[in-house]
Amino acid sequence: MLKETRFEHILSKLKSNNQVFFEELALELAVSEDTIRRDIDILAKSGLMVKVRGGAISPAQSPLTFQQRKGLFTEGKQRIALKAQQHLSDVKTVFLDGGTTILAVASALPLNTRLRIITNNLALPQVLVNHKDVEIIIMGGNYIPGTQTTVGVQTCTEAAKYVADLYLMGTCALDSNTGITAQFAEDGEVKKALLKSARKTVALITQEKLNKTDYFKVARLDEIDGIITDLPSDSEQLASYRFSDLQIF
Repeated sequence: MLKETRFEHILSKLKSNNQVFFEELALELAVSEDTIRRDIDILAKSGLMVKVRGGAISPAQSPLTFQQRKGLFTEGKQRIALKAQQHLSDVKTVFLDGGTTILAVASALPLNTRLRIITNNLALPQVLVNHKDVEIIIMGGNYIPGTQTTVGVQTCTEAAKYVADLYLMGTCALDSNTGITAQFAEDGEVKKALLKSARKTVALITQEKLNKTDYFKVARLDEIDGIITDLPSDSEQLASYRFSDLQIF
């Protein structure tokens, strides 16, 4: 059974019962208790639960409670957030842009995370209010209330001042031929600027946005380093994206 499938089952049971037990989960998923312990370690470090003797419980306090997180972030976005954690372990500075997938990534950060985030997403500080060792640099520009982001010439100019180890790009549409496209030109221009200033770029994309094209071109697939989806990395739906150096997670 894939790790992501086990995570989904554990989180679903936690939502229903507010607690889960190693022995019970091991029987339900037909795996060892050691495997369940390792899964819960990962989920607990991501802030999705609190590990206790014999299992785990829902987190008592969080910038977004577990119930709020489940309401705001689909299971697919939570799956992407968990996958993204492995890319942030050795990163000092990261670009994050707008969208609820990016908020899901931020909400999954362990509370002891040490990281510098450069962003145009004004919703991020609220999500990370309890992360004392996370430095947040907000780029200025024209504020868009609907997305809670800044865009425009000032945002792009400020993006060019920085160098990030990693850019986790929220993605509106992804096609194996067209590449990454955006619904709004202003948003697309910011993505292009962040891409140019990042040493490595990984696009985050939910399966319903795969094989779709919007009108504003952001990047060819050979201009990014990888994609993180809510699908298993060996899914047939990703077959057309397996080429050259593009990594699929």
